Amino acid sequence: MAKMTLLVIDSFGIGAMDDCKEFVPSDCNANTYKHIREVKQDQLQIPLLYRIGLGTLVDGKAPPKNAYGYSKLAHHGADTYLGHQEIVGSCPKKSTKRLMKDIHITMKAALEENGYEVSYPFEKCPVLLVNNAVVVADNLESAVGNIINLTADFKRMPFFEVKKIGRIVRQHVDTTRVIAFGGPYTSIEHILSCVKEKNPGQWGVDTPKAKVYGKGYEVFHMGYGVDIEKQFPMIAAKNQLKVYRLGKTADVLHGEGPEDPIVNTTDLLRKVTASYKKETSDAAFLVNIQETDLAGHAEDVDWYCDLLNETDQWLQDEFLPAMSEDDILVIMADHGNDPTIGHSNHTREYVPLLIVGNTVKETNIGLRETMADVGATFCDFFNLPNTAEGKSFLHEIREE
Repeated sequence: MAKMTLLVIDSFGIGAMDDCKEFVPSDCNANTYKHIREVKQDQLQIPLLYRIGLGTLVDGKAPPKNAYGYSKLAHHGADTYLGHQEIVGSCPKKSTKRLMKDIHITMKAALEENGYEVSYPFEKCPVLLVNNAVVVADNLESAVGNIINLTADFKRMPFFEVKKIGRIVRQHVDTTRVIAFGGPYTSIEHILSCVKEKNPGQWGVDTPKAKVYGKGYEVFHMGYGVDIEKQFPMIAAKNQLKVYRLGKTADVLHGEGPEDPIVNTTDLLRKVTASYKKETSDAAFLVNIQETDLAGHAEDVDWYCDLLNETDQWLQDEFLPAMSEDDILVIMADHGNDPTIGHSNHTREYVPLLIVGNTVKETNIGLRETMADVGATFCDFFNLPNTAEGKSFLHEIREE
């Protein structure tokens, strides 16, 4: 019986990638971890993470007694959904930036061809209202033109129907992602009241103010050019390996098995501990701490610091003691989200790879060309077929 766990501290980057000028030149000074530490100084207390590799990667400290390295983002930009598709083994195709102002006419026609009633709720605004229940608009939290959002009032339309609309939108746009989501405790009137123009020509719903998050919230992510069947979770499902998707991985990764899209970090870590201790068979755990990313979007350094402190203490006091002899834990991020850089979007940063376990040796696995190496390593660990992309580093980290 062996377990392998992936812990993604969402947005915990360690410095701007060398190619940032090709994407967002203003991000070339980004360093999520280092800048949080500079602002919070003694209040940031993450001795475990520092000891197992952050100190070496960022400050040049002596190598840890475990395996460590860092990785590039092979997908274009810095995106949570695409980042996770890459992590589990498939590098997304290059997408095109689109805004609703450029596509709303063809999108309206496509939806009407499928029997939906589509209107413009605001004059001279490219936002669409579908069946008086769903707003189709630009995403305001990601980089401009990366994502189209469908924000729904579930009292007006059930989620399964919202996803159908989302699939039609996905078929008619080549952005990185289309996201369909909503909740039962908002209203279409309130959602519409939260529509605004963030940048010139970028019209969307201010999601945090739209009251869709929280109880009853559901979300479905649809990527561009992603080979889902050759990702670790789907390969595992075909080979009867149980995979837990906890936290945001339940939203952004496709698969089977136990899932729980918990957002609150305290509740998530409690769930991971309970599930891990209860599981007595071979199993994989894919965990994403989403609130660190939310703190980055909110440009809230204090919140981000508190979340890191909580995660570090949980690892030290609860999770690592629960690991068995053959278990392995991989800690990483999916991109950056520097809350000090002057904007609320993701930042294109290298991500750490910190790997621990009783069978893990002291070694530097260096700079990985793609985060897909992680998915390939998970398949290797469980003796499963290869992922679409990525090179396993299992032989590099294990004691012979």
